[in-house]
Amino acid sequence: MLQKVKFAPGFNKQVTDTGGENQWVGGDNVRFRYGTPEKIGGWAQLGSVELTGRNTAIHHFVNASGIKYAALGTSSILYAYSGGIFYDIHPIKTTTTLTSAFSTTNGSATVTITFASAHNMNKGDIILCDNFSSITNSNFGSGDFDDTKFMVASIPTDTTLTITMSSNESGSGASTSGGIRVRHYYPVGPAVETATTGWGLGSWGGQAQGQFTSTLSSGINASVTSLTMASSTSFPSSGTVQIGTELITYTGNSGGTLTGLTRGANGTTAATHSSGATVTDASNFFAWNAAASGDIVTAPGLWSLDNFGNKLIATIFGGETFEWDSDPTGATSTRATILANAPTASSFSLVSAPDRHLIFFGTETTVGTSGTRDEMFIRFSDQENINGSDAYAPSATNTAGTQRIADGSKIVGAIRGRDAIYVWTDTALFIMRFVGSPFTFSFQQVGTNCGLIGKNAAVEVDGSAYWMSENGFFRYTGKLESLPCLVEDFVYDDINTIPKQHINAGLNNLFGEVMWFYPNSGSGTVNRVVTYNYLDSTPERPVWTTGTLARTTWQDSAVFGKPHATEYDSSGTTATTDTNYVYGNTDGTSTYFEHETGLNQVKEGATTAITASIESGDFDIGQQGLEGDGEFMMKIRRVLPDFLSQTGDTRITLNLRDFPNQTQSSSTLGPFTITSGTNKIDTRARARSISLKVDNTSTSQFWKLGTFRLDIQPDGRR
Repeated sequence: MLQKVKFAPGFNKQVTDTGGENQWVGGDNVRFRYGTPEKIGGWAQLGSVELTGRNTAIHHFVNASGIKYAALGTSSILYAYSGGIFYDIHPIKTTTTLTSAFSTTNGSATVTITFASAHNMNKGDIILCDNFSSITNSNFGSGDFDDTKFMVASIPTDTTLTITMSSNESGSGASTSGGIRVRHYYPVGPAVETATTGWGLGSWGGQAQGQFTSTLSSGINASVTSLTMASSTSFPSSGTVQIGTELITYTGNSGGTLTGLTRGANGTTAATHSSGATVTDASNFFAWNAAASGDIVTAPGLWSLDNFGNKLIATIFGGETFEWDSDPTGATSTRATILANAPTASSFSLVSAPDRHLIFFGTETTVGTSGTRDEMFIRFSDQENINGSDAYAPSATNTAGTQRIADGSKIVGAIRGRDAIYVWTDTALFIMRFVGSPFTFSFQQVGTNCGLIGKNAAVEVDGSAYWMSENGFFRYTGKLESLPCLVEDFVYDDINTIPKQHINAGLNNLFGEVMWFYPNSGSGTVNRVVTYNYLDSTPERPVWTTGTLARTTWQDSAVFGKPHATEYDSSGTTATTDTNYVYGNTDGTSTYFEHETGLNQVKEGATTAITASIESGDFDIGQQGLEGDGEFMMKIRRVLPDFLSQTGDTRITLNLRDFPNQTQSSSTLGPFTITSGTNKIDTRARARSISLKVDNTSTSQFWKLGTFRLDIQPDGRR
């Protein structure tokens, strides 16, 4: 007899296949709408090139002239996207003019650049060369360098660096002349977050996580107990510095001079250092023979992006904040610049609207002194004032202010909600709400043991905040709720929690979906997604799905009409003919996509299929209206497919087994190809239990399931 086969919406991975009767237990690239599964929409590349580095932030906005912009911050470069074109708007840290400073060697692709004094750059930094006038004794011409970006390949000395060309030198060795400019991009950070301990972390097996640098004003020998730098403003009052491979502790810092030196700290060797040598804050240095608590995590290069009217506000994680005015004519040919008078070291920033305050999180207790950065400290600007000399100095005549929150060790992330700002530490949730004078903002703790797993792992929709924690999924709707999740064990048993900052949340309001993209245990970057459908979910049946969609960032459809997202390729490159090409790039590339467009994936002009699938749990048959629980074998003679919508072919597979622990086998006649004209398929399958799988394999295919019917009859106990 014919029997309808119905399954509850969403995946249930908290049960075995046998325990998943009348439920879907897995799949990929599917969603549920009105309780029914369907293949997700397609995506197509925006722009014709890839972006250098791993993209960590997207922000969409419309300026006063009605121009739509997408700002994208990668681990290497800050971009603005408009009208199908990417513009490099990354801020310049220093510009140095050099004469006769480029040298090459026959048979090598390496170019050495020599500076007159310490350049204060690191391996992996980006430089832009321009104003190249002439080069001789080389197969390279001035056009190979002029207006061209390079990634620093190595730092042989404090005054030299190397870059890599795409081909070898065939001449006798380059000789350059003229005032060649080398522009140093503000460093952002590594593309990938890693955790290591012990030997191999960096110089002498250690890692300096301070990042503030200066230069020696005069040389020192191996025994002096004081040193003078060009500037010590950013350095703590006491701590550790690194010069070359030597670590030096100090007890005093005044007027550019560090005093009370202990030379050769942490197992390093005291040495002589010349004038101009780079001095790096190494207060958070971990050496191979020094005790360290837990894993040492190298944070990735992260951005926070928002707009204050026409101005894009961009903050490097743990570093400076920049502004870029999108409105003037020729804006896309200008670069972001330092936001005047703002804090110089913050975890991230956002704009509070509509009251228009710029808020910094994990920032300095003394503005402009990066050594005072406190990861639990919040500072907000005067209303409508983000550049003024007193913009961040609280007074009786302005609305600027500060707040240090408790419960936790650091502020992890914050998002703007409908009527409040949600602020998470690593352990708790706070609500920050504009209340006006004299306090400007109120702060209320509304949750404990619900900290945010990574900076970008939360979204807000319709007055509710959704986020991922170390110990589950949460929602705040005026009260704290733990989201019931039928795929929770599957996700948390497989997730790689070391690169926490790679985990990011996205909202797709076109389909009522909140997504979290995460790396699984075998990956150092994002390669999985877990999705919660807040429209279809009920208290009795929350609707969750999992998949392999890998996106490092996601932005909803509010500005451009469709969601945008980025995909990272650690080995990706761009064409050398592209103006955004970076020679010697080792940070990979990101591709920018528009989602929910078409039925396929389109990248670099190539169209490939999106393979979508869904699979049910096992079901069995009873006898004479009684539930058999597998008591009887069953014979499946035919299947009557039912699709609410179908484009192209779809495939159906019947997976069979006689015992719960037995490996499933496919029906001998299957898998079965279903066209829009297929009325039935003859199966002639026999088993104690059966599961149903629906998928597609080719381009331009789409399916949305209806209610299938199977011709099933009892067939004995053996």
